[in-house]
Amino acid sequence: MPFAITVNLPDNSYEIAIAPNSLQELGGKMQALSVGKKVLLVSNPEVFALYGETAISSLTAAGFQVFHCILPAGEEYKTLASIETIYDAALANRLERSSTMVALGGGVIGDMTGFAAATWLRGINFVQVPTSLLAMVDASIGGKTGVNHPQGKNLIGAFYQPLLVLIDPLVLQTLPPREFRAGMAEVIKYGVIWDKDLFAQMEAVERLDEMSYLDAAFLQEIIVRSCQSKADVVSKDEKEAGLRAILNYGHTIAHAVESLTGYTQVIHGEAVGIGMVAASKIALMMQLWDGPSDQRQLKLIEKAGLPVKLPSGLDIEAILDSLQTDKKVKAGKVRFILPTQIGEVTITDKVTPDIIRVVLAQML
Repeated sequence: MPFAITVNLPDNSYEIAIAPNSLQELGGKMQALSVGKKVLLVSNPEVFALYGETAISSLTAAGFQVFHCILPAGEEYKTLASIETIYDAALANRLERSSTMVALGGGVIGDMTGFAAATWLRGINFVQVPTSLLAMVDASIGGKTGVNHPQGKNLIGAFYQPLLVLIDPLVLQTLPPREFRAGMAEVIKYGVIWDKDLFAQMEAVERLDEMSYLDAAFLQEIIVRSCQSKADVVSKDEKEAGLRAILNYGHTIAHAVESLTGYTQVIHGEAVGIGMVAASKIALMMQLWDGPSDQRQLKLIEKAGLPVKLPSGLDIEAILDSLQTDKKVKAGKVRFILPTQIGEVTITDKVTPDIIRVVLAQML
């Protein structure tokens, strides 16, 4: 059953279109946007082998002239060097201001393609076609684009909204189980920060660690509800002046863990799972929420097959140092998003290094 969610923004509102088999309709959807005929499709080898032909056929049938740029898969390639590869393809194929870059892939491809589109010719059209659960429910929506700096995650980037987000849940059938679990971390996040009914629905199912345990209707439900949560928040605060920061729940510690392990040991959703456990324990120590709520979240994270302990060999002081490069630091103070009850969080800069040390020591 098709769903359409609108991200309402003052200047750049757009649709999130969710429907099985919608990848075949990409060309028609883009035709309706009245964009130029040149399209640069950016993907990675695995996704392109699976879905590149379908996307290109749909675009070509709709009258588009399609070129492609294939980047290596993995967070460690989310660099300025990869952006230069996209620029080279844009130049070689003479992309114009009316041209469009289409991101076909997970969050890494989406972030990089969006940043390249934001900066090529000072901004060309951009369409998101996410192929991982994490990208569908989170990374493809809201216009955060960018790459990592060797000393911190997503430090280089721009807010740049897509013209369309096209989600075909059927492509998740080829998603590796580890990547599915990583996406579930972001779904759990929405349950904690915004949607207590979604949280309760996830508690009611037996398993969340593999897609085969979820029926198609429930899978679509969690995608739709997560996208609606993100659209609601982004519509209220496009550039993260206040409320939108709650979408970073679990990400403060997560980004430090990813950065310190070189983006190779722990994937993003796993780090977010660890980060949510840490945020919950910090909230418990600061008496912002209660033990039963902490346990409910912990059980859900474990049910999704996500790690709840820090990777071995991580130094607590190194994590504290890394937090200082976080984008949410304000006047030298790290701002944490902490839960107050299921469905509600608060933003605070009152978390002391000693509290963080105690919690991280518990998680080693």
